[in-house]
Amino acid sequence: MYVFLSILILIASIFLILIVLIQNSKGGGLASGFSSSNQVMGVRKTTDFLEKATWSLAGAVGLFCIVITAIIPRSSDTSDQPQSEIRQQINDAPVPGTSLPPFGTSQPDGSSTTIPPAEEE
Repeated sequence: MYVFLSILILIASIFLILIVLIQNSKGGGLASGFSSSNQVMGVRKTTDFLEKATWSLAGAVGLFCIVITAIIPRSSDTSDQPQSEIRQQINDAPVPGTSLPPFGTSQPDGSSTTIPPAEEE
């Protein structure tokens, strides 16, 4: 069902792109080729059709996106596979204080670790 809805969204999006590209920003568009108003698809009827098709396809894409969000396949078994790369890095991170190098700070036994000064050339 997820794949089917994804294909429907893709097809509706392509049709929406084509319908928008056919329209003229000033209202002419596909209708500018029809000079007579007594034809079946006159200037006004073509503009109405393109506008209704645009709104219908935009609504369909929006509706399909909402529906597909509700039925996204989710894995129920997360014990073998982490949910994300970030969560994996957090889980694999070392515990602070166990593998950090000494930076001239005092140790728990009271001794201090110092870094020798760099030699100047």
